[in-house]
Amino acid sequence: MRKDDQHSSLQQGIGRPSVYHAVVVIFLEFFAWGLLTTPMLTVLHETFPQHTFLMNGLIQGVKGLLSFMSAPLIGALSDVWGRRSFLLVTVFFTCAPIPLMRLSPWWYFAMISMSGAFSVTFSVIFAYVADVTDERERSTAYGLVSATFAASLVTSPAIGAYLSAWYGDNLVVLVATLIALADICFILLAVPESLPDKMRLNTWGAPISWEQADPFTSLRKVGQDSTVLLICITVFLSYLPEAGQYSSFFLYLRQVINFSSTTIAVFIGVVGILSIVAQTLFLTLLMRTLGNKNTVLLGLGFQILQLAWYGFGSEPWMMWAAGAVAAMSSITFPAVSALVSQSADPDKQGVVQGMITGIRGLCNGLGPALYGFVFFLFNVELNTMDPIQGDYNIDPLPLHSPTERALIPGPPFLLGACTVVIAFLVALFIPEKPTCSSSSSQLSLSDNDEDTPPTASDEDFEPLLQDSIV
Repeated sequence: MRKDDQHSSLQQGIGRPSVYHAVVVIFLEFFAWGLLTTPMLTVLHETFPQHTFLMNGLIQGVKGLLSFMSAPLIGALSDVWGRRSFLLVTVFFTCAPIPLMRLSPWWYFAMISMSGAFSVTFSVIFAYVADVTDERERSTAYGLVSATFAASLVTSPAIGAYLSAWYGDNLVVLVATLIALADICFILLAVPESLPDKMRLNTWGAPISWEQADPFTSLRKVGQDSTVLLICITVFLSYLPEAGQYSSFFLYLRQVINFSSTTIAVFIGVVGILSIVAQTLFLTLLMRTLGNKNTVLLGLGFQILQLAWYGFGSEPWMMWAAGAVAAMSSITFPAVSALVSQSADPDKQGVVQGMITGIRGLCNGLGPALYGFVFFLFNVELNTMDPIQGDYNIDPLPLHSPTERALIPGPPFLLGACTVVIAFLVALFIPEKPTCSSSSSQLSLSDNDEDTPPTASDEDFEPLLQDSIV
């Protein structure tokens, strides 16, 4: 799964760069955070007893907006200086808040917000994978990375809930910190550089256009290619509700559906296992039989169904059924990543993935804030929360009566379903093959004057997207 131009000897790391290096990095990072699922619910409610959903949305919103601002810059720098150093930076800052959970909750949530400036590991990881895979293998590799993210959440929340119940939150935080340190050590000692030497520079200079690192400039340049513009709009409209759902769903299960902490951990594990199956077996099969575009459309269809089910559902069995549908909807993002990467130059993979990750970062800012505000408008709050730790009982039953059922128990989820419907309609217009206009349009990474004569040579600009069958 390696390109022919990567046979140059690399001094750092173990072996040649491969997808498996990226898989280990992602697994350890999100396994550490998965352990903190149960303790985080308690700390969040204890720190912000009033308007918990709203404050959670604001914290995650600031983090997401900072990720949006920094993702294009980090992606562009990794195209020039290599992936390995930026993997180290992104993982370090993503995991930096973990030890502060028990030391100082206020500093913990402040660090979560500020760490968003570097919490763009997926941007560098997808560029790393693009470096070490051929185009025909890339969609499968992206599916493997996304499935690894799901796999890291299969057992870690349950393990965290068990350790928290029997040994306290301090041990959970300690274990999560040690796993995060192991991830950093793995990058330092085992991960080789994936970007070939001939494509990598070690000094500051002209190869980096700081204009391209501006997230808003990157978004404007997206519009120069109609196909990429449609893909980016689809990503924004589909990931906006997903980001909001991810930030508040566990709180929603405890307050509205009255899931206990252990039930939530089991729920995450089951959905994670189904997501692994969806992103490996089903994704590969669908990409080969239906193609990239139809796979994206199918994933969006599943997302519409699961969000509507979460919005109207009020019984636990409905949450479990919708969770199975949500697992199938997880095929959307790896399919979109493969769709974009197939058209990108080898030395521009970081910029391309940085732009997509930047849009997702913008959603990570707007989505949680939107969900928190809608929950606030509909007076959905954490009035009480069961103690997670106990001397003998791992899974205490809810002591409070269920929240009064409403016609629409989860209004933000229903709103999210509406935005995904629009994303589905936009995705229908993504061309199967490049049109004449899109074939002639190229997304420049450098500043080009609009009055440049048409006789300019190809060396005057660097196309971000090559012409390819979409």
